Amino acid sequence: MSHEVRSKLKIAVGQVAPTLGNVQANLAAHLEQIDAARAAGAELIVFPELSLTGYFLRDMVPDVAQARDSPIVRRLIDAAGDAALVFGFVEESPQHRFYNAAAYCEAGELRYVHRKVYLPTYGMFDEQRYFAAGERIAAFETRFGRVGLLICEDFWHLSCATIMGAEDVNYLICPSNSPGRGVRGEHLASSETWRLLNRCYSRMLGCTVVYANRAGYEDGVAFWGGSEVIGPGGDVIAQSPELEPHLLVAEFDPAEIRRARIFAPLARDEKLLLTISELQRIKGERYE
Repeated sequence: MSHEVRSKLKIAVGQVAPTLGNVQANLAAHLEQIDAARAAGAELIVFPELSLTGYFLRDMVPDVAQARDSPIVRRLIDAAGDAALVFGFVEESPQHRFYNAAAYCEAGELRYVHRKVYLPTYGMFDEQRYFAAGERIAAFETRFGRVGLLICEDFWHLSCATIMGAEDVNYLICPSNSPGRGVRGEHLASSETWRLLNRCYSRMLGCTVVYANRAGYEDGVAFWGGSEVIGPGGDVIAQSPELEPHLLVAEFDPAEIRRARIFAPLARDEKLLLTISELQRIKGERYE
C-alpha cells in the first residue's frame, strides 16, 4: 500500500471528561471536539479509552454497548469527514460478548477495531468481571503508514510492544483511562510511569506515540489527563495539561520517522526468529 507524501501531519487528541454511562452526552462532546479539531486542520483525531461511555461502568456495560455498525458509530465516522478518527467504546459482538474496544476510522469507513487484551483486576480495577478479553495484537495499514492500537493496560506489557515492533508500526496509538495514583516528587507516580513508557517505546520502536488519556473525576477517582504526542526519538512534540479537558493539536513531520530509523536501525537488526525460537523453548519448559 502506498502512503501519501506529506510535509507535516496534524494530530489532535481530545482529552475529554466523559459522563459515566451517558452515551448521548458523550457523543455530543465528541462531535464538538471533532469539529474543533478539523477546524484546526487535524488529519488524525484520537480520543481516550471508553471515551463514549466513561470507565467504571460495571453492570451498565450491556446498556451502553454498540455494534460496529450502530448509528452512533456511523455519526462519528461521518463527523470526521476526511480526517482519520480513533475513539473508545464498549463493543458488542454478534455473539453478545462485550469488549473494551478502540475503533480506527478512515475515509468514511470503520477500518479496524482493537479489543483490549489485558484486563486489569488489581487495585481499583475489575475489568475481567465485565468485559471479554481481546485475542489479537496486530498493526494495520492506513494512509499515514502502519498503525498499532493498544488500550491502556496493554501498553504495560512488554510483549505488546515487542509485537508492535515486529509489525513495523509508524504510529503507536494508546487510548487510556489512567487514574492519578501515588506521588513521586512533584509528579504523580502514574503520570511519571506513562511518560517513561511513551518515550521508551517511541525511541526503541522508532515510531510516533500518540497517548490519549482522559480527564475529570468519576466514582471518586481523578483521571490525570496529560495526553501527549511523542516523536520517534523520544522528544515531546506536544502535551496536554493535567486534570482538565483539553484539545491538543500537534504538528509532526513524518520524515522524522525515517531519520530516527537511520540513526538507530534497531528494527533492521532485530532477531525475530531467535525470539520466536526462545519463546517456544520457554513454552515447552514451562507449560508442556
